Amino acid sequence: MRKTAVLGLAIAVAAVGVLSGCTSINTQPDETGLTYNAGPISDTRFDACVNPSTRTWDGPGDKHYTYPFGQRTYDFSGGEGADGNPISVVTSDNVTMTVTGVATFSLNTDCKTLRQFHERIGIKFQSWMVDGRTTDGWRNMLNVYLKQPLDKAMDAVSKKYGYKDLYSDPAIKERWEDEVGRLASQFIKDQAGSDYFCQPSYAGTGPCGNAVLTLQAPVPPENIRAALTAEQEAVAQNNAQKQRNETVRTELESIRELVKVLGPDAYVLYKAVQEGKVSVLPVPAGSGIAIPPTVAGGGAPVTPGGGAGAPAAPAR
Repeated sequence: MRKTAVLGLAIAVAAVGVLSGCTSINTQPDETGLTYNAGPISDTRFDACVNPSTRTWDGPGDKHYTYPFGQRTYDFSGGEGADGNPISVVTSDNVTMTVTGVATFSLNTDCKTLRQFHERIGIKFQSWMVDGRTTDGWRNMLNVYLKQPLDKAMDAVSKKYGYKDLYSDPAIKERWEDEVGRLASQFIKDQAGSDYFCQPSYAGTGPCGNAVLTLQAPVPPENIRAALTAEQEAVAQNNAQKQRNETVRTELESIRELVKVLGPDAYVLYKAVQEGKVSVLPVPAGSGIAIPPTVAGGGAPVTPGGGAGAPAAPAR
């Protein structure tokens, strides 16, 4: 009975609110809000911040704005659903390269800071959420206050490196990314005028920290990539030829050593035996049998101490 009465009272209050023109804000767990008094006969002025997962009722004509709460990303890969296009940088050797990546951050939702952000930037871009979703106004705002500082930082750091190092050397790429991150954090703050974009784990209190950048290796134009591939193939072929040449030199040195020991004629016979061109028949010692070896392929017989075609010793 008591629960029924409470429920009825709540419905009655809601009905009165609707009939009297009251307004409300209902934030989701990933939203935070701001309310402004803006009645028909009053000036528009800030009223209060609204925490996530909160519903409040306000007077007729009051304004409500919601912004993202928690981790957000700015994707500048240029792909479907991305927030922005890739960023172009120029290297020390005057090559234009393309960089894609993601900036991960949380909007600073400290009440005082969020109000300042809304009044300085949010209203200008209309970057608040609508029906629980970010809008083109939010993306346009990020392209100005995140992408432009990122572009400036990447271009400044990239001028210190050559395009081959940035494209092919993981250690150089890691150093470049670290330098870009530090410089971009300062440029983002300078561009916005305050710490509006915090570390991804920021939850509305404590140190703001910096947005986290994940950058892919800068990519040169297609014609330069093709030239680099051809160059790498040429280097690989040259290294392979060097290896083949070294093998030949080793074999020649081995032949020279054998010739010194056996003499030229004996080396030829030795080589023929190794390659299977000469048949060798074992004869037991003391047997008194002498059988000349036959050259493979029907060649003339070869006997020790005699030339090709020398007669074999007769059997006793």
